[in-house]
Amino acid sequence: MPLRIALFGQAPLAIDCLERLHGAGHDVVTVFAPPDGPRPDALAARANALGLNVIQRRFFQRKDGQPIPRALAEYAALQVDLNVLASMTSFLPTEITDKPRYRSICFHPSLLPRFRGGNALQWQIMLGEQETGVSIFVPDSGVDTGPIVVQRGGVRIESSDTTASLFFDKLAPLGAEALLDAVERIDKGSARLETQDEGLATFQGLVRAEDARIDWSRSGLEVSRQIRGCDPQPGAWSRLGEHTLRLYDVSLQPVRTQSQDSGARKRPQPGEIVEIDTNGLHIALGDAELCVSRVRADVAKETAHAFAERAGVSVGDRLT
Repeated sequence: MPLRIALFGQAPLAIDCLERLHGAGHDVVTVFAPPDGPRPDALAARANALGLNVIQRRFFQRKDGQPIPRALAEYAALQVDLNVLASMTSFLPTEITDKPRYRSICFHPSLLPRFRGGNALQWQIMLGEQETGVSIFVPDSGVDTGPIVVQRGGVRIESSDTTASLFFDKLAPLGAEALLDAVERIDKGSARLETQDEGLATFQGLVRAEDARIDWSRSGLEVSRQIRGCDPQPGAWSRLGEHTLRLYDVSLQPVRTQSQDSGARKRPQPGEIVEIDTNGLHIALGDAELCVSRVRADVAKETAHAFAERAGVSVGDRLT
């Protein structure tokens, strides 16, 4: 008899997971999706198209940690065997996570027990991790501390990867595959839970505004990692005149030699804009030059070149 599954999550990971579970013949009795925004929620829309029961809810417990009675009642009526948490960003009370016969399994974008926490992807890039993967674990009372059901590694973090590209292009497809594997192991009774080694555990909190503030005295590699790790959220930032400027789409280039820079100027200070062209803002660092292609200031993201023209930015201006 197939397991009765409740799927919690958001696009794109949850949609991919839903497609795989549905295609494999598993009984997804309800999909919990976020409420509609300006557009219909993509996960809810796909679940509706498959003829599945859909409940759209963002919160399941109050700020004091107590479960919302209506959410518990909605869930209790389903009588599921397993919860599948695919990119779930809202906290679920234990009255939901521990209720089913096989409890819950949850996706996490790191090789646990390393990089626990809600911004695991950001910190892996910012701290220079070279390789990553996904973990499917059983949630408990800690933060990403429960026993592991499935792990898949071997994913290289490239020098061009941002948090967005690492998740959408690499870890989300791998995570959906791993979630399906975990469900099938549980269904067949072959799942083996592995307790996490606390001696290897690391925990990184959320990326705060101070963590995203750029220190231009750091190396080019460190600055590049910080910007890529904070892309798209929260956006690594610096001050440029009256603007708080968030930087995106960056690449590192060698330091300009004397001959390349006409030989007349003093060596630019870290954070100083040395060129503005259609590729973006070229910013000096101690050991490299950073080309910034897109920025966000007081409006939506725009090309750095367009922002420079609009804001009257000039060569020699310095980000601080």
